Amino acid sequence: MVGIIVSFFILLIVMILIVGVIISSAEDEKVRVYSNSVLHMPLNHPIIERGTKGPFDNIDIGGIGASRSMGLNDILISINNAKSDDKIKGIYLDLTNIQAGLATSEEIRNALLDFKKSRKFILAYSEVYTKDSYYLASVADKVYLNPEGILEFTGFSSELMFFKGALEKLEIEPQVIKVGTYKSAVEPFILDKMSEANRQQVTSFLGSMYDHYLQRISASRNVPKDSLFSIANQLKVKTAADAFTYKLVDGLRYKDQILDELKSRTGTDKDKDVKSVTLASYIKNNEREDGDFDTRIAVVYASGDINSGEGDDESIGSERISRAIRKARTDEKVKAVVLRVNSPGGSALASDVIWREVVLTKKVKPVIVSMGDLAASGGYYISCAADSIFAQPNTITGSIGVFGIIPNMQKFFNNKLGITFDRVKTGEYADLGSVARPLTETERLVIQKEVNRIYNSFTKRVAEGRKKTQQYVDEIGQGRVWSGSEALKIGLVDKLGDFDDAIRSAATMAKIKDYRIVSYPIQKDPLDAFFDKSGDDIREYFAKQELGDQYQYYQKVKAALRFKGVQARMPFDVVVR
Repeated sequence: MVGIIVSFFILLIVMILIVGVIISSAEDEKVRVYSNSVLHMPLNHPIIERGTKGPFDNIDIGGIGASRSMGLNDILISINNAKSDDKIKGIYLDLTNIQAGLATSEEIRNALLDFKKSRKFILAYSEVYTKDSYYLASVADKVYLNPEGILEFTGFSSELMFFKGALEKLEIEPQVIKVGTYKSAVEPFILDKMSEANRQQVTSFLGSMYDHYLQRISASRNVPKDSLFSIANQLKVKTAADAFTYKLVDGLRYKDQILDELKSRTGTDKDKDVKSVTLASYIKNNEREDGDFDTRIAVVYASGDINSGEGDDESIGSERISRAIRKARTDEKVKAVVLRVNSPGGSALASDVIWREVVLTKKVKPVIVSMGDLAASGGYYISCAADSIFAQPNTITGSIGVFGIIPNMQKFFNNKLGITFDRVKTGEYADLGSVARPLTETERLVIQKEVNRIYNSFTKRVAEGRKKTQQYVDEIGQGRVWSGSEALKIGLVDKLGDFDDAIRSAATMAKIKDYRIVSYPIQKDPLDAFFDKSGDDIREYFAKQELGDQYQYYQKVKAALRFKGVQARMPFDVVVR
């Protein structure tokens, strides 16, 4: 027994040492790029705002590494580096389904358009183009599709799920307290279809995003926008041949023919392989954010649901993000701050904590907000105080409203499970918020007043930050969701632009020309991150294996169970199909 225990600890120490050596070598590793190479961009992993330092991202052992992702920041830097890299002759877009939102795809698409200024080629090929992958592919000099392949070109749709019937069967009553005609986050619990107000806002912002989608493809493919609308509306593209007929692709090719063209474009002999480097490998050559530089612009990444506490790389913890903003504010080398927001919102209290740090920072140095796929509700709350706000045309923002839901599960417990409750309390409101009984009218009034108070604070913060009247903010608020293009027209954002536009604006406001980008919050040491996250990766891996496509709903339930206090959250998850 002693021998087994001692052996276990020796093996554990050896494993830790091996992991440490691998991490150390991975951090210093550079990828060699040969002359006349092609940058291969499959983009087949989830794209997050900021890349991680994990050296085990390419390893899949029992689920560890199975959920690897790519950072948008790393992708953009790599495309820019490839533009001036003499060894890179072009980009090969190997696309099927892009695991990212429309605004993220917009950032990558703009970077590819800028890459084309170098007069290097971009070639796109796929067996199946989804709507989002085709949006990227359309920038290519040549867009090819497998002769038996599929190109989805049918327009946008947004589908919502409603739980009212299920809750009624379970005898669970959702007790809703909200402010905002359009604050439809509660609708799935109390209705069986969209309200007219909700249908109006979804129709509006979805139409705005689709119009932008068609405009950009029209410009790249030289096909009139009206023709593209007709092609999609009448489902004219049913086969690969149809896609070629209507000029959505330049040719129908098999993979071997694509490789032959890449050989021709790079001057490679037909009997030799094309020299290439994958994007995941090329990212390793990106310049690191270290060194002693006197002039800096700090980028604070705020991505995910907003909650109180520390949070992590996939959520916005008020303590962690506030500390990051505070550190950027007190660092004399930092001359401006760019807050990169990609969030559907969350806790109203946590949002206000972060908002306060933005206000304090704005007093001493410029603060610019760059919005990603989402900057709604709480995501807009933490943005509204900035000097200037940039959004993409297909960013989803606004949703200025608040809500709270307290389920009354008394009948569920009594009638379905045979469980009853009794209580003793020392004050009239000691058990306020209990799910084992319905709210009294007095309690409902108390909570409604609190929700109203928070909404008043929210609209006041927006009015002060955007230099509008509170009455006007209330009119465009009411929980309504807007596209970035719509938000520009009503004054919720200042400019349509990408992340680099926000950086340049920050430099202009700070009156600096030479500077270095530094990112906050500081990421964990790779070794600590590996051991902290490995258990979560394994659990996530087996959950995905068991639940399959239903895993997304499991995640939503988990997130809902973490809600605390009044929420400033986007009314629904938007999935464009």
